[in-house]
Amino acid sequence: MADLVKRWRWALMIAGLLLAALAFAFWPDAVAVDTAAVSRGAMAEGVTDDGVTRAEDLYVVSAPVTGTLSRIELEAGDTVTRGALITTMTGRPAALLDPRTRDQLQAALQAARAAEAGARATTAQARRDLARAQEVARQGFLPRAQLEAARTRLAIAQAGATQASAEVARIAAGLAESSGAAAGQRVTVRAPASGSVLSVITESEGIIVEGTPLVTIGDPARIEVVVDLLSREAVQVKPGNRVEITQWGGPQPLIGVVKRVEPFGRLKISALGIEEQRVNVIIGFEPQSLPAAARLGHGYQIDATILHWRTDDAVRLPIGALFRGSDGGWRVFVAEGGRARERKVRIGHLNDEFAEVLDGVAAGDAVLINPGNTVADGTRITPRN
Repeated sequence: MADLVKRWRWALMIAGLLLAALAFAFWPDAVAVDTAAVSRGAMAEGVTDDGVTRAEDLYVVSAPVTGTLSRIELEAGDTVTRGALITTMTGRPAALLDPRTRDQLQAALQAARAAEAGARATTAQARRDLARAQEVARQGFLPRAQLEAARTRLAIAQAGATQASAEVARIAAGLAESSGAAAGQRVTVRAPASGSVLSVITESEGIIVEGTPLVTIGDPARIEVVVDLLSREAVQVKPGNRVEITQWGGPQPLIGVVKRVEPFGRLKISALGIEEQRVNVIIGFEPQSLPAAARLGHGYQIDATILHWRTDDAVRLPIGALFRGSDGGWRVFVAEGGRARERKVRIGHLNDEFAEVLDGVAAGDAVLINPGNTVADGTRITPRN
């Protein structure tokens, strides 16, 4: 009997050892994870986009007449003063008109002047009619619709008078241009303002038409930044917002401030062929950044982050720790006692690096970064760092 008990005892011990070995073999290993501490510190939120620098006052000097341009000796970077000679041109007359065409133009000019006189008379009558209508309306004897109709008639008459005057000017200019009076006339081209030559667009001697760009002039010491934002981002920006300018070539960001948001959006096709509405935001440099900004010129590319929220004391965690729970809310895994514990968190502002935490974790808590699908609530973990 004693031998039987002994054998059973040994059998139970062996079975226990086997069960323990099997449990150890199939027991899940701790998952290696990356962790980071919830911290307290400065945080900002804004929009980032690329932009270009430009001279605050940029002048494009163009050819005042059609004719022969003398070679421009100025070079980019040269300093000029207001009224300084840029180059000279010799006016070239337009082709002379034959007598029949000239007679037709003169007749058209007379007809246009007559139409202009009639339009002015119509405008004067409409103005008198409106004055009478306003007087009757003040006495309460004229419906509002009739008063508005009188105003509309005056506006139409004024537009007609303006158009008639423009037609007279157009025909008269055509007759004057064809007279040949400007043949061989020497015309000087001068700098409209003091500054530096930013670029020479047309340098060589030759025949050019009126309006051809010759040089650009600006003050490189007065540089601003233009950033074109998506319209839905531009509505979050207002004058006075702080701006951090990076990727400009220097070791430290330059500090700027939003001067204005242009009220006009324009259509722009992105590199992917997507139509976007873009709005220009104009940024000036803060005084402490002006010495470094002086190294920039016109048309230099930069990156600008326009801040519309900032604090020096935020509870924050890396955005890589966030994931969505089954209810769509934000969650994080907190490392507690060698295990991952899922926590629901309430998030405020977000940027590319941090998320502001309003509730759910505290400064000093260790959260898992990019936990992946191998981690669930209660999973054994071991930090890599």
